[in-house]
Amino acid sequence: MDASSARVVPASQSVMIGSVMAELVVNDIRLRANERDVLKGVTFTVRPKTAAALVGPTNSGKSALLRVAAGLVEPQAGAIHVGRRAVFDAAASISVPTQKRGVGYAFPTDSMLQQRSVLDNLSFYARFGASGAEDIRFCVREALDQVGASDLGSRLPAQLSATERGRIAIARALLRNPPVLLLDDPLALLEGTARAEARAWLRQLIASLDGCTLIATRDPIEAMAIADHIVVMNDGAIEQEGPPEEVYNEPATVFAAGYMARSNRLPGTLIENAGTRACLEVMGCQISGITQTRAPVGSQAVGLIRVERTRIGGGPGPNRVPMTVATQMYVGERWEVVFTREGLNVLAYTSAPLRHESYHVEFPPDAFWVF
Repeated sequence: MDASSARVVPASQSVMIGSVMAELVVNDIRLRANERDVLKGVTFTVRPKTAAALVGPTNSGKSALLRVAAGLVEPQAGAIHVGRRAVFDAAASISVPTQKRGVGYAFPTDSMLQQRSVLDNLSFYARFGASGAEDIRFCVREALDQVGASDLGSRLPAQLSATERGRIAIARALLRNPPVLLLDDPLALLEGTARAEARAWLRQLIASLDGCTLIATRDPIEAMAIADHIVVMNDGAIEQEGPPEEVYNEPATVFAAGYMARSNRLPGTLIENAGTRACLEVMGCQISGITQTRAPVGSQAVGLIRVERTRIGGGPGPNRVPMTVATQMYVGERWEVVFTREGLNVLAYTSAPLRHESYHVEFPPDAFWVF
């Protein structure tokens, strides 16, 4: 369905839900643009009073999906519901205008008018659906209070710090308490410690809302810290979804395992694969772990393990590979040690620098996944 064939729902038939609890349901959304399949049948649900995070690399489709949910881009197939109301349904030719969908959208970049105060900027957007000047003022003050920025109303954008600009962007999205909040890389303006500290603030804010929140981010740590549900995206499709602990500790694919955290990859040959266990032969050593593949014995496979679960053993033993120290790096709270053998590099953490050249690196079987 293209934009010309979509039925735009009249305002009288698309009343805002307001601040009531609602969920966001995304069903089989397909989007093709510039001869590329941007979204390939994406389906998931964000429950009321919860936050979900779309996490993945650039061009994985996460920002495109937010724009589709907001009504800024129209897909060719699928449906989106806010609560029980369809705001988009390709089969039924329904396409509710953005301002009537009951969603608040925070862009990843600062889009304020530079010569206007924060109050004026927010008032400009709050006028949509307002009953008068007093309603606009109340709406803006309420949004600023929600993000802890009630004292910033008189400032110009140039007088704001990166943290403050990020809060104002979210305040704009919160105008009129939308049941669905869409945040596209909400901490993009921040770096280093400021970005890490902002996670806690954003998590507290989201927990205080009655509606649901959908976040797009490239940072898996940020996604796990803020969201109740993780949706790992890759090339327009969902690789895995679930609670943060599940996605982190029980990856379903090589991509999901590698993207969610720093991991070591060990290619090898399957010598056992039965039940829940598998064993790889890697450089003449046998490494057993949790199977995530149905490939037959003799096939090529890859083992993955989180860096923090990789250990430095004292000598030969099960699931250990003799390796040589290539380099060591001090990063503050720990040392990062790179081991090498036959062109394979493995990273491990230690609390102190290593003093010898050769070690046995251990890959515990309960933390080693075979794909």
